[in-house]
Amino acid sequence: MDIIINFLTNVFHIIASFIGFCMHLDVYLKSIIQTYGTFTYVILFIVVFCETGLVVTPFLPGDSLLFAAGTFAAQGAFDLALLCALLVIAPFFGDNLNYWIGRSIGPKIFHKENVRFLNKKHLEKTHQFYDKHGPKTVIIARFIPIIRTFAPFVAGIGRMPYFRFIGFSFLGSILWVGVFVMGGYFFGNLPVVKNNFTIVIFAIILISIMPGIIEYIRHKLKQP
Repeated sequence: MDIIINFLTNVFHIIASFIGFCMHLDVYLKSIIQTYGTFTYVILFIVVFCETGLVVTPFLPGDSLLFAAGTFAAQGAFDLALLCALLVIAPFFGDNLNYWIGRSIGPKIFHKENVRFLNKKHLEKTHQFYDKHGPKTVIIARFIPIIRTFAPFVAGIGRMPYFRFIGFSFLGSILWVGVFVMGGYFFGNLPVVKNNFTIVIFAIILISIMPGIIEYIRHKLKQP
């Protein structure tokens, strides 16, 4: 019993720490910039690449991190052009990796009942989303947490034509970075935003997951 309690306690602390990190990105990102300097570009690239490129890491912050990075770019901590270029390349490369993983091993994983480190329900929901919206899912999913991690994987499973896929992926990357990085750049340092940054980050996270919540509610209401 003590082992179970300790395990649950550790899990709770990890979740609480992650939520705290997401909700106070301005504080943590500032500390990272002060500690690592220009290497922060690499850190941001890796985080965004992993969120989109590794199907087992859909929990990493995306929208809120881009907004926070744009805010610091406006303060001179980042070169805006370099930041945008890296943050467009990162998800584009991540999508490509995820696509080829899905294309090569996805069909075997998709038909297994239990897969360690992979949430089968998330995969199935993305597959349904893909069936509903078609190839433009690659663009739409870019703005929906979790779905954006699984969309390239499912595109690979469905053997979506590769050159069509990378076209949608590149466009989606540009739009995603443009909305959130430039949003942070132009609005992140406004007094009303700066003084309520945690609330703004929470709102971004809430708005990002709202489509998934709405779809889940609709699905439940349709059930007999």
